[in-house]
Amino acid sequence: MQVSRQRVALALMPPLAGRLCYWVLMDLGLASRRAVVTGAGRGIGRAIALELAREGAQLALIARTQADLEEVASAIRARGGVAHVVVGDVASEAGAAAALDGARTVLGGVDVLVNNAGGSKGTGPFDAVDAAAWRAVVDLSLMSAVWCSQRVVEGMKAQGHGVILHVASVFGREYGPSAPYVAAKGGLIALTKEMGVDLIRHGIRVCSVAPGSILFPGGSWDRRRTQDPERFEKVLRDELPAGRFGTAEEVARVVTFLGSAAASWLTGITVPVDGGQGRAL
Repeated sequence: MQVSRQRVALALMPPLAGRLCYWVLMDLGLASRRAVVTGAGRGIGRAIALELAREGAQLALIARTQADLEEVASAIRARGGVAHVVVGDVASEAGAAAALDGARTVLGGVDVLVNNAGGSKGTGPFDAVDAAAWRAVVDLSLMSAVWCSQRVVEGMKAQGHGVILHVASVFGREYGPSAPYVAAKGGLIALTKEMGVDLIRHGIRVCSVAPGSILFPGGSWDRRRTQDPERFEKVLRDELPAGRFGTAEEVARVVTFLGSAAASWLTGITVPVDGGQGRAL
């Protein structure tokens, strides 16, 4: 059995104290799998791409900024991995189609799709958001996943297997301060269930993760730490039971597991990755 480089291990403790522990490494079955990650240039998307590559997957990286993608691709290649850069904007149907067609071309097919593109665009409560902002958030945080998934489903059906993973949010499961973002991410979680049930008959699994507040360089919480330290400290004190923000790598490890053969009996589910931040059952 091929031994995965992912440090997922089961400790087999011998009954006698003082003896060495034996560690069995789990093979996640991702070696040579063809994976596409949208929003791969930074943050959670970057971490997911690196984690999938660490498991031996071949990557197509999609985002709008080529320089960011080249940095991620270089990091993957430096470790002996395979990464292709596809510059595109998946916030429109045409852009998503072009980007996913490009990814399929360079990879020769798609085994795993991670729909990570999204954002709140700084919108606020329901009565403070205009139609243009609603459309921008819904297109980026919900419809991009629809358009990208549509572009790979037929190929996955033809090959008899595939995994589609959506990056939702803790605020898709409960109240949040941005009406369009909550609606879009809540819709994405509902879509996960519908797709998961509908597509499993074709050998295609669909799952999502719901990250809580994640801190990474250049991200929204990193900016707020400087621009609005009072709010940053309030959230840290009042809303995060673990006493810290999550990391992009912690989300990436869960996404990678869900995309692997080790999660073969999981579909239609949303996994909170929030350190207890969410209050939904």
